[in-house]
Amino acid sequence: MKQSLPIFNGTAPAMATGVTVRTSWQRNLLTFLMVSGPGLIVMEADNDAGAVSTYMQAGAQYGLRLLWLMLLLLPITYFVQEMVARLGIATGKGHAAMIYERFGKWWGRFSLIDLLLVNFLTLITEFAAISLALSRMSIPPWIGVPCAALALIALVVTGSYLRWERIVILLCLLDVTWFVLAFMVHPDWSAAARSTVAPGLPAGKINTNLIFIIIAIVGTTIAPWQLFFQQSCVAEKRLRFADLKWARLDTLIGALFTVAVAAAMMIVGDFGFRKGIPFDDPAQLAAAIAPIAGKFVRNGILLLMVNAAVLGTTAISLASAWAYGEVQGWPHSLHKKLREAPGFYAIYITSITAAAGIVLLPGMPLQLVIVSVQVFAGLILPSAIIFLQLLLNDHALLGERWINRRWNNQVNWAIIVVLFALSMLLALQVFFPKMWS
Repeated sequence: MKQSLPIFNGTAPAMATGVTVRTSWQRNLLTFLMVSGPGLIVMEADNDAGAVSTYMQAGAQYGLRLLWLMLLLLPITYFVQEMVARLGIATGKGHAAMIYERFGKWWGRFSLIDLLLVNFLTLITEFAAISLALSRMSIPPWIGVPCAALALIALVVTGSYLRWERIVILLCLLDVTWFVLAFMVHPDWSAAARSTVAPGLPAGKINTNLIFIIIAIVGTTIAPWQLFFQQSCVAEKRLRFADLKWARLDTLIGALFTVAVAAAMMIVGDFGFRKGIPFDDPAQLAAAIAPIAGKFVRNGILLLMVNAAVLGTTAISLASAWAYGEVQGWPHSLHKKLREAPGFYAIYITSITAAAGIVLLPGMPLQLVIVSVQVFAGLILPSAIIFLQLLLNDHALLGERWINRRWNNQVNWAIIVVLFALSMLLALQVFFPKMWS
């Protein structure tokens, strides 16, 4: 039976345009394509510049021994972001707006300030990675960084959510190249499989650096900005409860793809570990392994660093702009032109230009900043998830059908306990640096 399926333009069904579908699977496929986007983008954008540095550094220092963390973090990333999608569909509002509404101004300001601070610090790491990568390609930072900033601004200020989403999804899919690079460095696949399914720690004592790397991996795999970004993105697309199962599938695909890409990054970093090549950042490794692995691997790492930074920058800047615009009551939508939402776009543009400017300051320890920000994100993540957990147990807000089930709460509180434990370990490390010596 023929059926005309309305096609969404990102805000509402355009009934005048439709696609004739003949089978239920065609309808399901088209519906999924209309709903998908936020889940994949929020997941893969978190494989940003900090992720590239953190995962490759983990591989370079400990080989494949920490791959099991990727498998462990897979269900965590999915469960956290599924709650965000469900909350966004149920309320039609962003995360910052809901915290203000349900917990009051004090907690709202606390969460917003935390978000804006960690987001801005993370943006600095994105431009730091662009600077490092382009420098290895003989492009001076004073040229490459401003050009990247201008391109990122142009990506958003067109007044079209759908255009932005399509471009960003394409950038996400470019990360498939990490799998190609992983195969080209010829890892020990049997050792990789064992390390993935059999948790263990590198040989030797637990030390400060190992704890630091583990917390950085957690911090870069699940970041506070993701909660705010996806909920605002879902609200921006005006998804409905009928779309929830497709939003969940979008989030699951994004989680699987992101964790697989992260593992590939660690495997590429393991090449430096096997060859005994010391390096301070991925761009340096790319240059060092060129004579061994070839120019394709070298250029691939450098270009993927830039791609990761671009993905991270646009998503993180939008998370800040959406959150601040929601709280201020400003128009805050990518469907609006620059003149229609000046405050919203001003936050986005200011975040990008300020972060780019700081990176151009001479003497910045770029790689230290990149990894340290991931740790800071890991420290504030537990408080962000607690707000999410409380909102998902608000009967008045969601009703009986959409609140968390008992098993949801058990899983989520377990996640929060683990994250707090990691935060405490980092605090002990800071105050008692010889504790793990």
